Amino acid sequence: MKYKRPNPKPPVKLRTPSTSNWVDGLEVKDGRLINNRPDGMTGIAKAASIKRAVENDRKINMIAEGIQLAEDKKNWRELEY
Repeated sequence: MKYKRPNPKPPVKLRTPSTSNWVDGLEVKDGRLINNRPDGMTGIAKAASIKRAVENDRKINMIAEGIQLAEDKKNWRELEY
C-alpha cells in the first residue's frame, strides 16, 4: 500500500485586477507581484529574543542601581553631624 499525502491547500490563483489585487499578503502592482507578508519568526526565535531582552534589561538595572548607590554615598559623605 502506497502512502498518499493529504491534499494541501489548493494553489492560490490571483484574481483579475478589477476584482482584487490582494491574496495572502501578495499584491499585484504595475504587473509585479509585491510581497507584503510579515516576516516569519519561529517560537524558538521569539523566545531567544525575549531572553536577550530580559538579560539586557537586568544589566541596565544593575548599572542604574550602581550609579544610584554612588550618588547616595556622595550625599552621605557631605552630611555633617
